[in-house]
Parts: sequence; structure tokens; C-alpha cells
Amino acid sequence: MVSLQFITHQTERYSYFESARMALEGGCKWIQLRMKDASLKEVEAVALQLKPLCKEYEAVLILDDHVELVKKLEVDGVHLGKKDMPIDQARQMLGEAFIIGGTANTFEDVVQHYRAGADYLGIGPFRFTTTKKNLSPVLGLEGYSSILSQMKEANIELPVVAIGGITNEDIPDILRTGVNGIAMSGTILRAENPVEETRKILSNS
Repeated sequence: MVSLQFITHQTERYSYFESARMALEGGCKWIQLRMKDASLKEVEAVALQLKPLCKEYEAVLILDDHVELVKKLEVDGVHLGKKDMPIDQARQMLGEAFIIGGTANTFEDVVQHYRAGADYLGIGPFRFTTTKKNLSPVLGLEGYSSILSQMKEANIELPVVAIGGITNEDIPDILRTGVNGIAMSGTILRAENPVEETRKILSNS
């Protein structure tokens, strides 16, 4: 079974909460609440709705960026992008009980996050994606193979989640590079039936 991380996204059809609810219904066990342009108050409101739902589905709930909110609401952890709080600073604030993930685009990023104490890495983008502004250089399959083999040489053992414009058809090839999981958003929400699409992705191993 594919290890799937669902990243919330608001569309004309679905709110952030609904997008997460459908992924959970489809069997996803890892939700990242990402609300880039929302206020802290808005993020907190959705996180409070999602927390009991994730518990019910025995799923992990990670917030994108808001370290102080993670601590306040006691969700499972935080994902930090390149322009967010440094990982070592977040670790000092949160301690060891919380999951901390970091976005990486190069092997240098990987080393930096590893030394700072990250629990997992979101490496990407796989291809161009419309859900993210100021995109880093696109990696493709070769990029993942290269970064993962450098990690092996350097004895860096951290779970790697591939992210960025990934479709259902890409999953088998991406998993062959050695990544541990796939992060998706748009592919699921653009589907006719997001719950069914999530199920389909999870069985695509």
C-alpha cells in the first residue's frame, strides 16, 4: 500500500476541511493542513475541526508552518517549508514528542534538515504544480534517484515523501526510486470522486 500524505487545498468545489475529510474517508492516514494565505485564526478553526476527525480515522495531523499553533492545539506535528521557521528552532519549541518535516529540493537541503533534527523530508517538486508559488527547480525521477543515492552514501536515513504535481500514473515509477511516500493534493481534488480516487491511489502499489 502506498504511504500517502494528503495536503489540503481549497477549490471552488471544496473547502480545506472537506478536502481533508474526503481523503480520510478514502483511507488516507496522513493529513497536512496547508492554508497558505489564511490567517492564524482561520487555520486554528479548521485544525480544531480536523483534530477529532483525524483521531477517529487514526490518522496523523500535521500543520504546515504554524509551530506555535501545533504546540497550542497538540496536533501531531508540523511541516516547515524553506521560508518557514528553521527546523532546529521548531524542535527547541516543540521537543521530541512532535513530528517535524522539512521541504527539500537538493541534497544540501537534505543534509541541513537531517542535522537540524527533521523526522521526514518532503522532497520536490516532481513536476510543475499550480498549487505552489515560487516553485523550486523540478526534480523528475532522475532528481529523486540522485538525491536518494547521495543520502545512502552519506548514511542519512530519513523517510522521503515525494511531492509536486504527481498523478496516479506516476506513482509506481516514483516509488521505484526508493522514496517512502507520496504527497498529493490536486490530483485527488480534481477527480470526479475524491474519496474513490484516494482509495485507488492507496491500492496503487
